[in-house]
Amino acid sequence: MKNSIYSLTYEQLAEWMVTSGEKKFRAKQVWDWLYKKRVTRFGDMKNLNKSCLELLQENFIIQSMEVELKQESADGTIKFLFKLTDGNLIETVLMRHHYGLSVCVTTQVGCNIGCTFCASGILAKNRDLTGGEIVEQIMQVQMFLDKRGKDERVSHIVVMGIGEPFDNFTNLVNFLQIVNDQNGLSIGARHITVSTSGLAHKIYEFADLGLQVNLAISLHAPNDELRTSIMKINRAFPIKKLMDAIDYYLDKTNRRITFEYILLKEVNDHKEHAIELANLLQNKRHLSYVNLIPYNPVNEHIQYERSTPEAIRVFEETLRARGINCGVRLEQGTDIDAACGQLRSKQMKKRNVG
Repeated sequence: MKNSIYSLTYEQLAEWMVTSGEKKFRAKQVWDWLYKKRVTRFGDMKNLNKSCLELLQENFIIQSMEVELKQESADGTIKFLFKLTDGNLIETVLMRHHYGLSVCVTTQVGCNIGCTFCASGILAKNRDLTGGEIVEQIMQVQMFLDKRGKDERVSHIVVMGIGEPFDNFTNLVNFLQIVNDQNGLSIGARHITVSTSGLAHKIYEFADLGLQVNLAISLHAPNDELRTSIMKINRAFPIKKLMDAIDYYLDKTNRRITFEYILLKEVNDHKEHAIELANLLQNKRHLSYVNLIPYNPVNEHIQYERSTPEAIRVFEETLRARGINCGVRLEQGTDIDAACGQLRSKQMKKRNVG
């Protein structure tokens, strides 16, 4: 099986060209064709010599996925279900914001983190995505926008789709370097956010890389007992371990961190929970933002319901009163399969029934 050319960073491609007997500048030409002109066939790369074209065709592919299904919401949110070469399905979401167009990418086929409220983990992890498969999600969405002819470009990326990004660390970092590179898509690091369920050892590693990328932590509970009951990852990385890693990250980067908190009715949405959360974050509140997320119900997790508007209001006000920066996430795509992993699990069921 040939590798996706999207898997290579600019430096890796330049090095490959030289070791393959080609000139280093060919890498710049290829990247120009891939990311600026966005061709999908090596034969369309007009300024490459014959030997270079043959080498590329022998060793790489450009596209490795196709659109299986597309859902478009009234608010402009578009959810893509991509089919990979091995038949696996992944989800990618395009969202429209006042500040630009954001794409939410997937990093794994399925997920093993086991958050009890999440649609992504309904199907266990099958495999990691390659760096090229993560990059190609952005390329597929950008080419979809190109075809619409409105001169729109992907300006922001959130790595919050199916899977735990830090469980696919090397491919994640390659992806971040590729989409950020000025020779290619040149999406600013500060316009990219990576979300983790709290793999503490990888937070240290991420901090040491010195990337200007934003970090979000899926916290969802203010104490170990509650967090373990809804996120089994908390057994391996309890809150103290996680907070130590976050303190290291903040100390090293001085970059604001976002704490994701999904509000589940009568589970983690009481005023006492908000007070406990404010106390937990008190010593880092100057570099913290709490993103309160109203729950999107999932058929497989009927034990959970969305918090009432009143409970959400009280929770937010309680945090604010204690000096914690926070807000309630604007919902998008609620008229389509909005929750992450929902569309994929529905399609997989249909396949199995069929």
